[in-house]
Amino acid sequence: MPLTVAVQMDPLDQINIAGDSTFALMLSAQARGHRLFHYTADALNYRDGRVWAKAHPVTVRRPEKAGAGDHFAFGDPVALDLGEQADVVLMRQDPPFDLGYITATHLLERIADRTLIVNDPVSVRNAPEKVFVLDYARFMPPTLVTRSLDEARAFLAEHGEIVVKPLHGNGGKAIFHVRAAGENLSALIEVFNQTWREPHMVQAFLPAVAKGDKRIVLVDGEVAGAINRLPGEGEIRSNLAVGGSAQKTELTPREREICDALGPELKKRGLIFVGIDVIGGEWLTEINVTSPTGIVAIEKFDGTDVAGLIWDAVDRRLKERAR
Repeated sequence: MPLTVAVQMDPLDQINIAGDSTFALMLSAQARGHRLFHYTADALNYRDGRVWAKAHPVTVRRPEKAGAGDHFAFGDPVALDLGEQADVVLMRQDPPFDLGYITATHLLERIADRTLIVNDPVSVRNAPEKVFVLDYARFMPPTLVTRSLDEARAFLAEHGEIVVKPLHGNGGKAIFHVRAAGENLSALIEVFNQTWREPHMVQAFLPAVAKGDKRIVLVDGEVAGAINRLPGEGEIRSNLAVGGSAQKTELTPREREICDALGPELKKRGLIFVGIDVIGGEWLTEINVTSPTGIVAIEKFDGTDVAGLIWDAVDRRLKERAR
């Protein structure tokens, strides 16, 4: 059945269509006959019980030779009532996971009984990537969450080398490797404390990151595929957004154990599209629920139509609601 799908995301003219997962989802939806609308999160409005957005009807395509704007075409904007006129809202804007992001989840929560929000806005709000993962500490490397320089120094002394990163960061931004001598640790914590009000994440450095950081995608709690992301030269970060490269991979028994542990909870929470990050075949570092990526690379290496699997899961959820 054709659906009306509202896509809440970043501006379409600013995405890299070669690897953008949201664009792949839009292409897949369009191929199924679904009608697409695009809007940015700052276009959300609430009035008299209605949540609506000034949204553009949009068609998308993957041109042979991409140029500016060649990958989409907008129709005239409309005031789209997301609770009454949309069947599905894809909440796909990139972090930062700030008050603007949180407010969008609060607004969309008000229509979640009428419109399927992917991922569920309450669960997204309650499961930030580096906080939700603490529920699965048994799979994580040694981890400290703190604003304290003294605690960070003690953790460094215990583990020899550490990584410091923002608790609500994304895309590999602001991740620092601190060696045993601790040069600049005090300055680093000072800058972090001045930049962010929340605590920061400190983890034992895993030398295995040189061999890659595996992104595993789960769809409605089931493994859909994985890629291994290799860091660029001179980097510890393997995120594709900061120069990492992808390669074909298989799951280790430990990674399957991790996915089996997470899957039922993800499904229960309405987290349909999730990407988890695992280092060294055994260490879980993040559970990405806000705007996970990786499905284009998975299809490239494995031929798995992950976007199609996500829309299949959406169809199942809608049928369950209709019963």
